Amino acid sequence: MKKIEAIIKHYKLDEVRDALNKIGIQGMTVTEVKGFGRQKGHMEVYRGVEYEVKFLPKVKIEVAVPAERLEDIIKVIQDNARTGEIGDGKIFVSNLEDVIRVRTGERGKDAI
Repeated sequence: MKKIEAIIKHYKLDEVRDALNKIGIQGMTVTEVKGFGRQKGHMEVYRGVEYEVKFLPKVKIEVAVPAERLEDIIKVIQDNARTGEIGDGKIFVSNLEDVIRVRTGERGKDAI
């Protein structure tokens, strides 16, 4: 099993979620996050005063998936989160040792 964490632009969330649902991904965790990479923030004007926004708002999607579906799911996230502009985000993949469904006690792939 694998855990996918994707940091994407907030306005791409619905598109990514819908595309994942279409390929059978039934659950995910979504968190509003802030950060920066190469984009390094930007300047904004508020009430006539210019200030630097160092941390940009993003959305983090977390999905637990069977290892054999990993590449398909990554492709769906990439295709639907991409704008072609700097700041599109990152996808992180890590090994998932175990998953336990709290309600039933199911473990592993059955709990996903």
